[in-house]
Order: sequence, then structure tokens, then C-alpha cells
Amino acid sequence: LATMSETKEAHIWDVQHLLQALDSPSSQQGGLPTTKPLFTFTGHPAEGYAVDWSPKVPGRLLTGDCSKHIYLWERNESGWSVDKTPFNGHSDSVEDIQWSPKEAGVFASCSVDKTIRIWDTRKRKNSMLFVAAHRSDVNVISWNPNKSHLLLSGSDDHSIKIWDLRKFKSSSPIGHFKYHMGAITSLQWHPTEDAMLAAASDDNQLTVWDLALEADDEQKTVGANANVKDIPPQLLFVHQGQTSIKELRFHPQIPGLITSTAATGLNIFKPCNL
Repeated sequence: LATMSETKEAHIWDVQHLLQALDSPSSQQGGLPTTKPLFTFTGHPAEGYAVDWSPKVPGRLLTGDCSKHIYLWERNESGWSVDKTPFNGHSDSVEDIQWSPKEAGVFASCSVDKTIRIWDTRKRKNSMLFVAAHRSDVNVISWNPNKSHLLLSGSDDHSIKIWDLRKFKSSSPIGHFKYHMGAITSLQWHPTEDAMLAAASDDNQLTVWDLALEADDEQKTVGANANVKDIPPQLLFVHQGQTSIKELRFHPQIPGLITSTAATGLNIFKPCNL
């Protein structure tokens, strides 16, 4: 497990004993033993919150901080080594990092500088590609695990954009949704349905979208349903009841199950129409 916080330190932990405690809670009546990190990196000049494990190379990790630096960790025989030369390209805080689901040496990052950058781990001074993605801070990104040319982004400008990396230009996202009324705080592609995604916002809503759906031009909205025309046809489900939603995740094995964390607690739910 990797963590990073306002201390400027990034840690790697072994939590196996905590998982075992869930299997036999009675054996932990005296309390859990103190846990110390397996490895700590103190080279970040500022606090940070961008962390991602490589899905292709075991033990490979990226961490990004509020001073615009991104560091690459590699597993070795004695633990981990961190290259002291960071990836430099952003001009402000790195908010999120995502490894490519298909290419071991490629990752994406987003920043308060309003850009998204695509990197090759062999080149640290400049990113391979970048776009001016939003009008405000880009908070979160998500790489489609099934169609690796698709990338999601969410911003302080309240919008969600879908990018095709085969034609990666600032003015040409292939999708742009403005349903939410607050900053986008989390988003993720569905692990198996390549056209489905979920997003959370500071407007205290979590939404589920299906990009394969299109508006039915023959359907008329009348009476009580007159405002239905203002709802995007791709919007499948809206979850409410939480305040300040910070993170969401699809369950990798149970279809449609979503976990969300917020200031008011943890929710685990499955939309009825998924």
C-alpha cells in the first residue's frame, strides 16, 4: 500500500496483518501492533496526493506533488529505489497520475496548470504530448482499461471530458459533459464496460454515464416530464445523500457495485439499472 500526505513524505506499507485481522477479529482483542512503513521517500519538496501503481510492472510506482514534480519508484532486491531526477513539464501542482493500462513505460498526469500530459518514462524533461484540457484546475483523470486510446478528465470548471489520444488536441475532446454544478472530485471508467463511467462532484452527487446511449428524437417530453430534455441521454443514474464526495471506485469483480467516500462516511451501492 502506498500513501502520501501533507507531511511531504511518501510511504509504502505492508498491511497483510491487517487483512488477516479481518478473518479472525477475536485474535486482535488486545489491539493491532504498531505498523511501520517498509520504505519512505523524503525527496518531495512539497506535499502531494497523486499516487499510482503500475498495472504492468510489479512494484513500480509514481508519486506527484504540489510543487509540480513527479518521481518514479522501482522495486529492487532491498526494497525500492526512487530516481532523484523528477519528471518536469507541469507549471503547477500535479493533481493526479494514471499509468497506461497497456504500455509499461507510458503514463498520464494532470495539473492545476489546466493541462493533461502524456509521458514516456525514458524522457524526464518533456512530455510526449499535452493539451490545455480545461478552463480551470484539472483534478482527476482515468485511463480506459479496455480501450487504451480513451482518457477521462474532470475539472474545477464542473465538466467531464473524454479524450481520444489518437487525435489529442486542446480543442477537440470527443465528449464534453456539463451536468454537474461543482468541481469534479473523482471519476473512473467501468472495469469491463468500455463505454461506462462514474463521476463524483462537490455538488454532492455521484453520477453514472453510458456513452453508448443517444437521444431519442422521436420521444416527446410533455407535462411533468418537460424538463427531461435538460438531462443528457447518457446519464444513467444519480446517487445522492453524501456530502463532499472525494473518491469513487467500481468493484473489479461485482458488476456495477460502487464504493464512495465522503465527509459523511462510506457508501457501497449498486444502481438498480446497471
